[in-house]
Amino acid sequence: MTDLQTLRDAYRQDKATLLASLQSTGASTRGVRTLLHKLSTLADRLLRQLWQRAGMPDDLALVAVGGYGRAQLFPHSDVDVLVLLPDGATPRAGCALSTCIESFIGSCWDAGLEIGSSVRTVAECLTESAADVTVQTSLLEARRVCGSAPLFAAFQQRYDAQMDAQDFLIAKTLEMRQRHTKYENTPYSLEPNCKESPGGLRDLQTVLWVARAAGLGRDWRELAANGMATPFEVAQIERNEAVLFLIRARLHAVAGRHEDRLVFDLQTAVAESFGYRSHSPDGKRLAMRASETLMRRYYWAAKAVSQLSQILLLNIEERLSPSTHELHRINDRFFEKAGLVEVASDDLYEKHPHAILETFLLYETTLGLKDLSVRTLRALYNARGAMDSAFRRDPVNRATFMKILRQPSGITHAMRLMNQTSVLGRYLWPFRRIVGQMQHDLFHVYTVDQHILMVLRNVRRFFMAEHAHEYPFCSQLAGGWDKPWLLYLAALFHDIGKGRGGDHSKIGAEEVRHFCRQHGVDEEDAALVEFLVREHLAMSQVAQKQDLSDPDVIGAFAQRVGSERRLTALYLLTVADIRGTSPKVWNAWKGKLLEDLYRATLRALGGHAPNAAAEIEARKREAMVMLALQAQPFEAHKKLWDTLDVGYFMRHEAADIAWHTRHLSRYVGTGRTVVRARQSLAGEGLQVAVYAPDQPDLFARICGYFDRAGFSILDARVHTAHDGCALDTFQVVASEQAGHYRELTHMVESDLARAIEDETAGLPEPARKRVSRRVKSFPVAPRVTLRPDEKAQRWLINISASDRAGLLYLVARILSRHHLSVQLAKVSTLGERVEDTFLVHGPELQSNARQIQIETELLNALSE
Repeated sequence: MTDLQTLRDAYRQDKATLLASLQSTGASTRGVRTLLHKLSTLADRLLRQLWQRAGMPDDLALVAVGGYGRAQLFPHSDVDVLVLLPDGATPRAGCALSTCIESFIGSCWDAGLEIGSSVRTVAECLTESAADVTVQTSLLEARRVCGSAPLFAAFQQRYDAQMDAQDFLIAKTLEMRQRHTKYENTPYSLEPNCKESPGGLRDLQTVLWVARAAGLGRDWRELAANGMATPFEVAQIERNEAVLFLIRARLHAVAGRHEDRLVFDLQTAVAESFGYRSHSPDGKRLAMRASETLMRRYYWAAKAVSQLSQILLLNIEERLSPSTHELHRINDRFFEKAGLVEVASDDLYEKHPHAILETFLLYETTLGLKDLSVRTLRALYNARGAMDSAFRRDPVNRATFMKILRQPSGITHAMRLMNQTSVLGRYLWPFRRIVGQMQHDLFHVYTVDQHILMVLRNVRRFFMAEHAHEYPFCSQLAGGWDKPWLLYLAALFHDIGKGRGGDHSKIGAEEVRHFCRQHGVDEEDAALVEFLVREHLAMSQVAQKQDLSDPDVIGAFAQRVGSERRLTALYLLTVADIRGTSPKVWNAWKGKLLEDLYRATLRALGGHAPNAAAEIEARKREAMVMLALQAQPFEAHKKLWDTLDVGYFMRHEAADIAWHTRHLSRYVGTGRTVVRARQSLAGEGLQVAVYAPDQPDLFARICGYFDRAGFSILDARVHTAHDGCALDTFQVVASEQAGHYRELTHMVESDLARAIEDETAGLPEPARKRVSRRVKSFPVAPRVTLRPDEKAQRWLINISASDRAGLLYLVARILSRHHLSVQLAKVSTLGERVEDTFLVHGPELQSNARQIQIETELLNALSE
């Protein structure tokens, strides 16, 4: 009898040979089904040998279940088996049958099979199946590997007799909904599970399970023969299923384990196993990374799977329980059926291509319609060939698309539905290029097409009364806007140029100019939309990177914008865009910076030339009114204000000036360190004021404290008074305990003051903290620029790098070491990337050699 080690070695060698053949196929899906079948056959052969070796009784059967039962075994999937016993043969501990079964299962592990096993009688299988739909599903695909054929035939007969196809359909539909919810109801997750996510292999398996339970077919060809799918749909399903098969198989092979998630760590390696590359043979960077090419292929397959599985499931549902809903005529081409748009004939779109876009216009304009029927979904899928260049040039279609865009309601749902059914990308050809396009900038959590539709949704919400509470100022501005569709059009095109290389804003501006010319948009409106697409990044860049207290900054931005109408549109688009990148990117402080820039620019555009002296006097008067309302003594402000210069009053609003004055005036001239904290007026986090004798490492000490205490710094305004005291104000957010403001303020006020006064502490080394997986997978090449400001009085340091804990402290230590005084720090975190700007001055900046040394030290520190 062959010993276990020999069986194990032979199985490993044969499996390694099969996996080597998998690696050699490049991006071709040809042969992937054969590979999965061969892996199953290999496991079958070993199991038969082990079954015989264990001397298993003749009246038992070894049954493959689950994916192994389908004879689709992936490289590191479990080999799921059932040891099927005749009724009444339940093994008891210590009996010969129990010992025999234990010996068999143990030998399977010893021979190198990752086995998942169960031991049941036929009656137990039926009882478990009736109680648990997961067991019922697993047994649906049961296949005899070896053992008693009569026993297995009896089991199948009783299992089939017990199956209720209608109940099974309902259970699997509910299970699928729960699974989709778990994976955020989108195929476009940046780290999708290629088995479980919407559009993954599980969706296709669900269709086949339900079809098999209903007796409508065991594979795609049988479904077509029974009228459940067209030959075209079967061809599409098999093609996209093969893509998912190949990706999952390669994922297992690359990971060396059972791994179904396309995590960032593995995407590049899997992509390279397909033959995709990030650089050309001569070393030039390609427009798309290897991982982006792979993920785009995955998203396109997942999208097709989502569409086709929905069509087939609805079709099976109609076959099992024919609809009794009446058809209500909408017009000669369409009916309404239980709130769904139903085509009048299956070949409507081939005969009348104009009806394709009309479907979505009806969806927007007909009261009570909430989705498309299975017949309509199928007709759209089969009519994709009709949406060609002639279709896109057709004046009737262009007019219909503009009507869709201009409707007062339903625009977001219509555009999403158009994207789901592939109509949007086929009509708007540039949009097709960004469907499933990943964004490796670390702060977008959506693919480009999903981000665009999210931004469109955000803009649309500004015009809806029921969402006015979310962003009242945006809703107020939107209320006075006359043509919302212009903003919708800008949202559709703002990132449409991504993935082509070059400046996507300029590419998008060219595309939208072309669109406006084709669709008869008048010159003034077209110029506005083109401006918005070209400049959609400008407002956030100015707000987050430049000194908004500088009149020259506001003046330059006002000149760039040119008019109040453009400013308002750009502000609305910017807020919608930032909110549409990731739930984590937007915060109240960014909102405040954008609103401050909007209001300051509006004043400048209104003819109010920035007048620093008048602005300062107005702020002082407003601050004094606030102090009087708080019962502060007359002229209590003088002691502090006499030590402060114009720069302080320009950089701080009246409310901040009053707050500083009320808490700090009594300490002027005492030499004491005072820290005061309050809940930020922006609505999130804390505002912290530090008043202390200035010292070269003060900024670094403060940053070090916030780093150790788990705070992130959003903004820092640093000022040195005439008497040598520093008055620094920080906006910070806590990583935890965000709601316990009272406890946080007391902690910061006492602990930060001690950290500043402890002269023996020095500046400790930054703590080494774990870098996130995303940063490891998509590192940002650090950049440092050092240049004089426009007045050549101070210097600007701009830093771009992967975010990590303690980064600001790291920078502050280097600046302190070179005796550079920080006057302003603007900290912008975009997902896992930071864009920080520091306004500094110091004698070392007068030397070119020192400048180079500072930049080099910063780059080295950011690269560690």
